[in-house]
Amino acid sequence: MKKLLASTILAAGLYAAAGSAQAADCGDVSIAEMNWASAGVAAYVDKIILESGYGCTVTMVTGDTMPTFASMNEKGQPDMAPEFWVNAVRTALDTAIAEGRLIQAAPLLSDGGVEGWWIPKFIADAHPDIKTVQDALAHPELFPAPEDPSKGAVTNCPSGWNCQVSTANLYKALGAKEKGFELIDTGSAAGLDGSIANAFENKTGWFGYYWAPTAILGKYEMVKLSFGVDHDKANWDACTAVPDCPDPKVNAYPISDVYTVVTKGFSEKAGVAMDYVKTRKWDNQTVGKVLAWMGDNQGTNEDGAKHFLENYADMWTTWVAPDVAEKIKASL
Repeated sequence: MKKLLASTILAAGLYAAAGSAQAADCGDVSIAEMNWASAGVAAYVDKIILESGYGCTVTMVTGDTMPTFASMNEKGQPDMAPEFWVNAVRTALDTAIAEGRLIQAAPLLSDGGVEGWWIPKFIADAHPDIKTVQDALAHPELFPAPEDPSKGAVTNCPSGWNCQVSTANLYKALGAKEKGFELIDTGSAAGLDGSIANAFENKTGWFGYYWAPTAILGKYEMVKLSFGVDHDKANWDACTAVPDCPDPKVNAYPISDVYTVVTKGFSEKAGVAMDYVKTRKWDNQTVGKVLAWMGDNQGTNEDGAKHFLENYADMWTTWVAPDVAEKIKASL
């Protein structure tokens, strides 16, 4: 019995030492807090989990796609970019991965970043025949233009956004003007969001470009319509995404790959925390709901992360070991 007790104590001591070593190994970690809401929340979810669950010491670093990638690739800092839209730097990222500087971990958004033309669900429910963009264009009366209700409206992105170019080209390719539709510039992100909110408040039709995950699509139920064709990358790059393309064709928006990217240095020092980074992912609907809660409650990125961890335990506890989950729950 004494031997058994001694062995048990020794084993417990070794386990505790191993746990301490893992925490110490993780050490200081820097995380890019990108300047859009979904990425900011993801960064704080990682911060809380890495600190509370794995004993890391986390510093947040303000980031954006291109400068963050350049810094990670050239300087090895920050250690993590939780929500990275990799198509923006696909070729350079592939090179960095092949040469061992960066690692592409789990796809943070399980369904990818989604762009397209949408209508309110209440319109889709009332008109089940509308499945495609072309179906919607047959009903200008359902989507009245704000200045001239006798015409339909296709709502575009604000000036300067890449999606303004693609929407304008698709509007032309679809012959939307000839079908009685105007292309509406909402002037700003707030104007675009406001046009959707106004449509839901007044139960009027809305038709145009939007993307997910976003607070708006977390708050208002929208249906994305098919363009009736597959995404043609070559034509997209050569025409759909090019301003004033003379002869645009109907094309579908690509699904954007959204991954967590980490440096080789992080993967080497993070220990079991790297297993978490390779595992965790969430879906657009969940992110949208969290962002909608933030909008309704004037919440910060950290507030949104805590709201997620407090209300979506069924999801995030599958990303970590049970003992790690208990540490995180205790910290909230």
